[in-house]
Amino acid sequence: MRKAEIVRETKETQVHLSVDLDGTGSATVSTGIGFLDHMLDLLARHARFDLKVEAKGDLHVDFHHTAEDVGIVLGQAVKRALGEMRGVTRYADVHLPMDETLTRVALDISGRPFLVFRTSFPTQKIGEFDTELVREFFQAFASNAGVTLHVETLYGENSHHIAESCFKGLARALRAAVAIDPAAAGEIPSTKGALGV
Repeated sequence: MRKAEIVRETKETQVHLSVDLDGTGSATVSTGIGFLDHMLDLLARHARFDLKVEAKGDLHVDFHHTAEDVGIVLGQAVKRALGEMRGVTRYADVHLPMDETLTRVALDISGRPFLVFRTSFPTQKIGEFDTELVREFFQAFASNAGVTLHVETLYGENSHHIAESCFKGLARALRAAVAIDPAAAGEIPSTKGALGV
């Protein structure tokens, strides 16, 4: 059962999140940030994760703490759900088109957190959402999931499409990387015999 539930409470945010890596793509998300809810909903759908997120944060300040902390907790939950990572495919990459935009996402469930994020946005906001928070979310996720994650938008003109292509690309890469490889079921996919050490 590759499931996990995490609760994180600070003076800035309270986040309650559960994930099932072998779900059907259902999502119940409430962060108080409409655009982030949309991104998490499509992430769950395209990763085929069952995801529940309830977050309350200091939105009167800005969206930064909430977006970052949801990324932290999602990363922690995915890492916990993966356990020893036995049998996982481990590596995955995808080119994700979204209308005029094309984003490449490559992922290694390595246990070694690293983010390369080569994506820029033509606008500073998507509605009320600061586009710089897309990178903050990805950084928080990669650091806490213990994954090596490369995200590069090759081209694009619409900020919403660029952000969505990043989240959908992450989802599809995660879906492939966490999948159990039938030829290596029960094995840890590393010559070291362990990941993250």
